[in-house]
Amino acid sequence: MVIELCLLFFLIALLYSSAGFGGGSSYLALMALWGIDFQLMKSTALLCNVVVVTGGVYHFYRSGHLPLKRALQLSLVSVPMAFVGSYLPLKQATFFLLLGIALTLAALFMCYRLFFEKSYMPDPDRSQKVYKYGITGMLIGVLSGMTGIGGGIYLAPILRLGRYDTAKNIAGLCSFFILVNSIAGLLGQAAKGEIVFSPHFALPLMLSVIVGGQIGSRMSAGWLKPRWVEGVTALLILYAGVRMLWH
Repeated sequence: MVIELCLLFFLIALLYSSAGFGGGSSYLALMALWGIDFQLMKSTALLCNVVVVTGGVYHFYRSGHLPLKRALQLSLVSVPMAFVGSYLPLKQATFFLLLGIALTLAALFMCYRLFFEKSYMPDPDRSQKVYKYGITGMLIGVLSGMTGIGGGIYLAPILRLGRYDTAKNIAGLCSFFILVNSIAGLLGQAAKGEIVFSPHFALPLMLSVIVGGQIGSRMSAGWLKPRWVEGVTALLILYAGVRMLWH
């Protein structure tokens, strides 16, 4: 089982990191389909997010596609709310209900970008628009903490709909957003004593996503366009989300 998951996690990390994402939504979808314990799922997905987007943040910053001031402004409210969301007590049934909703919404966002977003140009008058995204960041932070998803999969289409920045800069901003929210989520789990780490299960998966993430982030910072990532992964996420809601 772990071998198959390692291969799939590697591919997901490669694809998602090329778009500035950590892959948490797909990691959770796969582990849910494999029947992994829900607490282990949350901790492992967040750890994999952290190791993927850490490399992504570095490469996007070095390539000039991570405006740090905007990244900090977008994350200012979301980080404490991710901690709160992770700290909230959740029963297993409630977790899978929320996760099913979160995955289904993520897949719909990805399908929108794939089928309806024909062209994208940033709004040149965007200097003050970051403040109106504060409430959105707060809500995404709560959801990311509760489910173990870093939140970039929701932030990216919102920023693109608002034409907030260039596509590459949005990918860099999402990498940073996912990193700090994932760390906050792990701290929230640790604070209530529910962080679950199984070395024989998590370490091979983390190694797989490190390798995949490094390859993907280098490809994105260089020449790869991230648009097709949604098409590769949306069906998997949609299937897992609908399946959880159905059961």
